[in-house]
Amino acid sequence: MCGRYATTRARQELLDEFQVQLDAVDGDIQPDYNVAPTKQVPVVLNRRPKDALEEAAAVRQLRTVRWGLVPSWAKDLSIGSRMINARFETVHEKPSYRRAFARRRCLLPADGYFEWYTLQDQGESPDPAEGEKKAKKKPQKQPYFIRPNDGAVMAMAGLYELWKSPEGGSGGSGGSSSQVGPGEWVWTCTVITTDAPDDLGRIHDRMPMIVEPDRWDAWLDPALTETEQVRSLLVPAMAGTMDAYPVSKAVNNVRNNGPELIEPALSGDSPGSNSDGLF
Repeated sequence: MCGRYATTRARQELLDEFQVQLDAVDGDIQPDYNVAPTKQVPVVLNRRPKDALEEAAAVRQLRTVRWGLVPSWAKDLSIGSRMINARFETVHEKPSYRRAFARRRCLLPADGYFEWYTLQDQGESPDPAEGEKKAKKKPQKQPYFIRPNDGAVMAMAGLYELWKSPEGGSGGSGGSSSQVGPGEWVWTCTVITTDAPDDLGRIHDRMPMIVEPDRWDAWLDPALTETEQVRSLLVPAMAGTMDAYPVSKAVNNVRNNGPELIEPALSGDSPGSNSDGLF
């Protein structure tokens, strides 16, 4: 799964990179080195502007939306915290995602994402009691930052939905820092994941699906609704296209946020032969 990532590109860079026609972001876009579920994140999507005529064309927009997709039929916003990822293999079939997969696709710009590698126990203890204690211990995990090795923006494939808070209730915060008022519309999103290539699979077997620039237009086109055509746009990353390196365990705490979180750690246990090397 993808449960944390970094997105630090400046607003103007995103507008230029994705050829955005409508900047629909309220307020600033701040660099976020520790994006966690339920946070507001920048997304790029194609949609007909509000109040535009039915025959009006969809335009490329930059927005910030809540990470954790909430289906339109959900009774409460909190379901989104369990729907931060959608599996490529089944996203077109699942009731929670299939309508969005047909018409409401988006891109989530990222610098890279984090995964946690479970550290291997160094040998068996000759003392049975000591061995039992080790078995009961929670396994130690080393965070890794994984990013495109060419330094390009990582356009993660995503879906978005619009959810309206019930008129008769508060809507619930669902872990967010602010309540949602009755009748308020909330934009939410999810990241599509796929199998990781062998060189990354040693850290975690899943990774975000990345959309290549020459497929952005088709992926974002809401008029393209044929399932197999849409699925054909998504191709898992090839081995050797991503860098992965251990980073500080400070990223484990969502309150920590800064460029130091994506700097290589001074030490770390790696699933490869070189404990601190890049793949």
